[in-house]
Amino acid sequence: MSARRKARKRALDVLFEADLRGLDAGQLLADRAAEAQPPIAPYAQLLVDGVVSHQDEIDNLISAHAHGWTLPRLPGVDRALLRIAIYEVLHCPDVPDAVAIDEAIELAKSLSTDESAGFLNGVLGAVVRGTTKELPTAAGSEKLTGC
Repeated sequence: MSARRKARKRALDVLFEADLRGLDAGQLLADRAAEAQPPIAPYAQLLVDGVVSHQDEIDNLISAHAHGWTLPRLPGVDRALLRIAIYEVLHCPDVPDAVAIDEAIELAKSLSTDESAGFLNGVLGAVVRGTTKELPTAAGSEKLTGC
């Protein structure tokens, strides 16, 4: 398993647990980091922080593209995977859209329902088709930090 996939899995674990237990994901990650051996990867921290910072935007996109499903009805793992992948698509220009989608699908295949991989592929594909990305300027962009 690649370092980034491990980081995505760690971010998924934290986001899923926080969602399930009604906790603040950032605080939960900080608590886990204090206990973790080996340490939590910086990319996992970036993903959790990014999802938390942009959760309203991300959840609006999920709601707009998950036809027939409300956010609370989605399996928790699927909800967390969608949030991570959409964050990467929108805010991590060095992660190709296809990679963000494929990583979410692969994690869904091993951690969620039999139908989840296809569902995630459809929702994420619709999000990507509906998203216009701006290329970062030479002066820099917040999108480039850490991704």
